[in-house]
Amino acid sequence: PVLLKEVLSIISPQNGGTFIDCTFGQGGYTRKILEFPKTKVIAFDRDKKSKIIATKFKKKFKDRFEFYNKKFSEIDDIKKTENIRGIIFDLGFSYDQIKDPSKGLSFNHKGKLNMKMGLNEFSAQDIIKKLSINELEKIFKYFGEEKDSKLISRKIVNQRKDKCLLTEDLVNIINTTKKNFSKKNKSTKVFQALRIIVNNEISELLTGLSKSCNLISKNGKIITVTFHSIEDRICKSFFNSISSTNKVSRYLPLNNLSGVSFNVVNRKALTPSSEEIEKNPPSRSAKLRAVKRIDDNIVDTKFIFEKFKYLLNIENITSRL
Repeated sequence: PVLLKEVLSIISPQNGGTFIDCTFGQGGYTRKILEFPKTKVIAFDRDKKSKIIATKFKKKFKDRFEFYNKKFSEIDDIKKTENIRGIIFDLGFSYDQIKDPSKGLSFNHKGKLNMKMGLNEFSAQDIIKKLSINELEKIFKYFGEEKDSKLISRKIVNQRKDKCLLTEDLVNIINTTKKNFSKKNKSTKVFQALRIIVNNEISELLTGLSKSCNLISKNGKIITVTFHSIEDRICKSFFNSISSTNKVSRYLPLNNLSGVSFNVVNRKALTPSSEEIEKNPPSRSAKLRAVKRIDDNIVDTKFIFEKFKYLLNIENITSRL
């Protein structure tokens, strides 16, 4: 798991308590937390394949482990009596998921476009096949920050008239359209955009964060580990807003500020060390942010949905699929 030492340092599982792993995956964070005897983990993952690993955890840790094959936007389905000391959102995907050809997450694979992480209503194939040039352009531009979104969208619509486009066809379209002088693969941004839209990652993240801040117990921590600028921008904005001190004297103690329910744990995002990046190159883009709850008041989180309404509107393009 990325930034494992930093995550454990922030949530302090050695002191015991219940923690929520919102993206269980291969169980990396959960396994380390459960090494401490007085801990319990409630895990969420939308991928059905995670149930296999979760079953093994359940046999070993019994009542100290619970698993929900659900999206983390349903985090409030847990028992309300739980005393939650930490909630972790690792927004990357596992090596096994990337290497699974059936998921179609990698531009290095061939075959049908998919990108469904589980509990989905449509695939990347549906997006490429059915949406208009303008709709595709918006998705690539805002979810992938792709500068050549218009040209790529136009080529997709032109070429799909003759055949069903496969992963290798989309990669070829991108390669023949873009003049890319960066180290990243030319297809990175378009594939990112498709994965975000297929899995409703914007509304999932906004809802998960919104629910978590009223689920975490006093003195508990919420942690996010993001891997691209859109996710990080949302997390940074949300955490800064619920711990905002903009209109209060900077000389007052943080825990006495009126209307502030959280403190930001680290003012700047934590990033992997050079040693970790060397061992695990995909970790290089990771950013960790965290907040600590300082009271028991209900937090109104409507603001975050308004702030990122433009992204939610793009996500809603798929409502007619």
